[in-house]
Amino acid sequence: MNFKVLWRPSALNALADIWTNASDKNAVTRASNTLDRRLATNPLDLGESRDGNERIGFEPPLQILFRVDVAERTAHVTAVGVFGSPP
Repeated sequence: MNFKVLWRPSALNALADIWTNASDKNAVTRASNTLDRRLATNPLDLGESRDGNERIGFEPPLQILFRVDVAERTAHVTAVGVFGSPP
């Protein structure tokens, strides 16, 4: 099952800030790539459900908030943060 992964501009900006300030930029890059891959293949198996159709996913050192639209086959990343702190 393939899904299109769309990142909200504010989430991309937050990811860029996290990467810029990270002591291990490679870890942030790996986590981001892993999250993209997992969202594209089966986003409903990633993380935990939250209110409505919102979910939270973890791939240290990152965590994301995202929504899945099964009918449209899209996963929308709405926020990103450092693992362990609110996104």
